[in-house]
Amino acid sequence: MLTFVSQAVRNFHHVGSVWPSSPRLAKALVKPILDRRGHDDRAPIKVLEVGAGTGAVTRTLLSALGPGDSADIVELNPVFCESLERLARERQSRVPGLDARIHANPIEEAELRGPYDFIVCGLPFNNFPPPLMRRIFRRMLSLLADGGTLTYFEYAGVRVARSGVSTADTRKRLRRIEAVGKLLHRRLYGRRTLVLGNFPPAIAIQLQRRGTLPAKFVDAALESDASPCGTGRN
Repeated sequence: MLTFVSQAVRNFHHVGSVWPSSPRLAKALVKPILDRRGHDDRAPIKVLEVGAGTGAVTRTLLSALGPGDSADIVELNPVFCESLERLARERQSRVPGLDARIHANPIEEAELRGPYDFIVCGLPFNNFPPPLMRRIFRRMLSLLADGGTLTYFEYAGVRVARSGVSTADTRKRLRRIEAVGKLLHRRLYGRRTLVLGNFPPAIAIQLQRRGTLPAKFVDAALESDASPCGTGRN
């Protein structure tokens, strides 16, 4: 906990919160994996976690995996990566045959081999410039399997609250971020779940890829926030 708070204060732009995700939010983000396991499906699955932090969600994610499954865990912060390495080693010692790897890189540069059945993202998109958000989503969607699920979250009401005390440029940036998410939500069969048991309350967002996802569709969706008012995010 102290590690998370100290790094959050130093690197708020990349961490996005001063408090780690709660077990309830972690469960909401990992729910598609838990649901699949609940149907006694033991076919090996491949999972990618992006922006894992100290592992608040990673613990729940790894606990849902078993022998033959694999997880690639991406985290930019080297201090957080140390905690993640310990988590991965501990889980692998209990579950022989589980492959869990930590990548100390930004998602845009990490050496990853998809496709992934599930992608769980904990990045603070409201803190990012829209072009960076688009690059990240473009990479994640390119790695998502046909029928795969991508989950991420945002804090409830954060854009409304920040808009009232922000500059015009910041309000424009937040509208553009919202635009990207709403369009993806519509076109990728999105679902939203309010998680009150988190500080602050959060919204878990689930997107599902069905069929092929041509590159031109991804580019069109992610570039659609060019309109001043936008049409969509989260």
